[in-house]
Amino acid sequence: MNLRDLKYLVTLMELKHFGHAAEACFVSQPTLSTQIKKLEEELGVSLVERNSRNVLLTDVGLEIASRARTVLHEIDQMKELARRALDPEAGSVRLGIFPTLAPYLLPHVIPQVRKRFPNLTLFLTEDKTEALLQRLHDGRLDAAILALPQTDLHLHAEPMFSEHFLLALPAHHPLAKRKRLRLTDLENQQLLLLEEGHCLRDQALAVCQLAQAEEQSGFRATSLETLRQMVGSGVGITLLPALAVQAPVAPMPGLKLMRFSDPPPHRRIGLVWRRSSAFAPFLQRLCKVLAAVPKPLLSGMAAP
Repeated sequence: MNLRDLKYLVTLMELKHFGHAAEACFVSQPTLSTQIKKLEEELGVSLVERNSRNVLLTDVGLEIASRARTVLHEIDQMKELARRALDPEAGSVRLGIFPTLAPYLLPHVIPQVRKRFPNLTLFLTEDKTEALLQRLHDGRLDAAILALPQTDLHLHAEPMFSEHFLLALPAHHPLAKRKRLRLTDLENQQLLLLEEGHCLRDQALAVCQLAQAEEQSGFRATSLETLRQMVGSGVGITLLPALAVQAPVAPMPGLKLMRFSDPPPHRRIGLVWRRSSAFAPFLQRLCKVLAAVPKPLLSGMAAP
């Protein structure tokens, strides 16, 4: 058994296709298939079901592939530790971030990360929270920027900042005439929200519950940009995180943004990594740079 064959098996588990797995491993399909067969012969068990159109791993194949992924991850960590011993701030970090934050936070912090860690290679993955958590547990991510709290005992969560919510509404809406809102002003209002699976949806629902507001029926968006477009078109009102309305995001005609009186609704953001991670000391330093967002951007004071 060698690491190369374990990598072939893990890639086959993830891609579920011999051709795609071979391409990802930079070998021919016959080569990958042959090595998987040799691995089966060495272990004395069938790892792959070959009678279906889609490649499926057997139960024992899945268990072995999952353990192999852990082994490969630990080897990657050993290699990374050796590189960091020579230069603690060099090497690479695989960082996850959820889609209702990624395009709005990264333009403000990545230049500072590059300046502070010029020898660091940053690999970014954008996905929903549940997928990022799974990637963290599987070792496919080193850390992820997520909404807090995170209650998984195997993960460490380092707070970064709190980001206020603003109310986005059509310019002609009655609430648009006020200078500032109280949360109670949302009572009996109907808000446009994102589809299931977005942590922002859960956060907005929590605000709605506090304010005794409701979700507008018959509509769910897949992105913040869709929500902005709908509000700008006069379809309804919604809650937007403060960073989502800052430059370089262009202002939208017909849409007005309003801040809430203290205490404003907000979401807490943090950097999360495995408690067992060998990179924890470096991730602490990286977190401080990622968290250095000017407060006016987080409060909506810089919003157009």
